[in-house]
Amino acid sequence: MPPTTKGTISAFLKHHFRHFNAAALVDAAEGYAHHLSANGKMLVTLAGAMSTAELGLSLAEMIRQDKVHAISCTGANLEEDLFNLVAHEFYERVPHYRDLTPADEAALLARHMNRVTDTCIPEMEAMRRLETALVDEWTRADRAGERYFPHQFMYRILKSGVLERYYQIDPKDSWMLAAMEKNLPMVVPGWEDSTMGNMYAGHCIAGDIKHVQTVRTGIEYMIELAEWYTEVSREHSIGFFQIGGGIAGDFPICVVPMLHQDLQRTGVPVWGYFCQISDSTTSYGSYSGAVPNEKITWGKLAPETPKFIIESDASIVAPLMFAMILGQ
Repeated sequence: MPPTTKGTISAFLKHHFRHFNAAALVDAAEGYAHHLSANGKMLVTLAGAMSTAELGLSLAEMIRQDKVHAISCTGANLEEDLFNLVAHEFYERVPHYRDLTPADEAALLARHMNRVTDTCIPEMEAMRRLETALVDEWTRADRAGERYFPHQFMYRILKSGVLERYYQIDPKDSWMLAAMEKNLPMVVPGWEDSTMGNMYAGHCIAGDIKHVQTVRTGIEYMIELAEWYTEVSREHSIGFFQIGGGIAGDFPICVVPMLHQDLQRTGVPVWGYFCQISDSTTSYGSYSGAVPNEKITWGKLAPETPKFIIESDASIVAPLMFAMILGQ
């Protein structure tokens, strides 16, 4: 039996979540566990503000227990897990955010508190602490003629211990720390669209960094992903677990049709499992809202690929699914 029926949370979900999106959650979690038990691997994608939603509380354990084998995430999710790691005590929650006036928002700005729905990220304690550590790594690599991907720079500062004196949560609840310890393969498409990406551009403009290419991005990430997928898929079916929509999901899922159509490689399997958690309902022209079967026409999934879509809030759904997959 897969490990989705052992624990108290799993038993509760199995008993109560019987229909509609609730049933889809249980089915998708069991499908995920079955995929892994059949020697499969899983790529997880993170869009939205899942790191600020503290998904690390459950995702980190998924990584440690080898339930996640690669991650595609936005630059925001990459950095916001570390913001939370080093500045959690300075965060402010705004449960009445729906009632804020423009003047209230301007007051938060004046205090350098950047709001993500009901949570304010403190600029000085979070963003500037991380920037200081990264600038040291960026400039050192730039002068040495070395080049690394955004997540590799993050791994390097975590390994160095330079941020440890700032840790304000239990390190086991940081998914980036867990990923670093596993040296987890990662792609961060569109990293430029992030706080650290903006800061990097600023340092390039200011001349602190002489070579823009010191941070590898975009096309090189796709090349790395193609090599990883080709190698791993020789012995393992690779699943695709998508949280939210956007570039974090759109970018990596395209690696399969690229390998088939652009490189004319034969024998490369399509994704062996697909699940998307999203509150983007099916609509005309919407990629995030497209039903999984549409992906068959693009050569990403096969007709027989197990496919699940859960139209709900990922901050609720993902931790419950991870609990089932972990047998909790």
